[in-house]
Amino acid sequence: MKVLAGKMLAGLIRAVFMLAFTTATSAFALGASSQLAQANAALQAGEADKALTLLNPLAQPGGKPEAYNLRCRVEFTLQQWERAANDCDQAVKLDGQNSDDHMWLARVLGEKARRASFFSAYKLAKRLRSEFEEATRLNPRNADALADLGEYYCEAPGVVGGGIDKAEGVASQLDKIDPIRAHQLRGRIAEQRKDYGTAEREYKQTLTATSHPAFEWMTLANFYSRRGRWTDMESAIHSGESAVERDKRTSLALYIGASLLRSTNRDPARAAKMLEEYLASSAKSEDAPAFVAHTWLAQLKAQLGDPAAASRERTAALTLAHDYKPALELNP
Repeated sequence: MKVLAGKMLAGLIRAVFMLAFTTATSAFALGASSQLAQANAALQAGEADKALTLLNPLAQPGGKPEAYNLRCRVEFTLQQWERAANDCDQAVKLDGQNSDDHMWLARVLGEKARRASFFSAYKLAKRLRSEFEEATRLNPRNADALADLGEYYCEAPGVVGGGIDKAEGVASQLDKIDPIRAHQLRGRIAEQRKDYGTAEREYKQTLTATSHPAFEWMTLANFYSRRGRWTDMESAIHSGESAVERDKRTSLALYIGASLLRSTNRDPARAAKMLEEYLASSAKSEDAPAFVAHTWLAQLKAQLGDPAAASRERTAALTLAHDYKPALELNP
């Protein structure tokens, strides 16, 4: 009887231990998921330092691929290409079946290739093409990856796997998934062929494909900037601003328009106003990091003769991303 009672007690202890272990494991998993969600929210808000603080404990040996992917994307916004490449590569190694992981690795490799020597760029280009192709193979409906792959095919020379015919094939795939991006890719193809009339028509076709074409107006404005058609560019940007007024969820378009004005040295006051409106919106995105917007705004305020405002914007940028190099390099 004592033996039986002892066995029952041992079994009960084991059951309690297993329950405690399972509960702790589940709690850890829930905690990690919550941290990943918070880190992603910080990334979208442009809070790079906060995102990294949340991700660094998770992006460690044995960590989740999602943590490495998110940290890669934060480092991408900070222009830390080597670190980003290492983290995106680790995400792919941990989960080779995730289309987005391959796409982000390709994007980082693309940025590295832009800054590399000819020989290194050649090797990187071949690899990033392979990563984009794998992303679209794993998920043929990944419109972001398809658009990026089509852009690569359009611009890369044949020696590293580029080709207009390949880009046209991707445009046909996008027709079924994202017709707007299909038109935009065909616009880029036409530009490569120096058929600028067809390119303009393709970009303009996107304006009627959505009821809130803020981004599409900015894409058209970008085309005009490449052609040196400054009046048309500014008119398209103005139309994009009007579209944002009708749908505040598209405030990201203001960042794009401000970027165009800034890069072409036109209307700094207007560019500053657009950045201020973007930063005040609730539609911020990792595609337009808030600390970058603050840095640009600091430059514009200095250009407009307001050093105090420039200093405030620089401080705001560094509060979100303390080691963002372009902000550090600004004169305080």
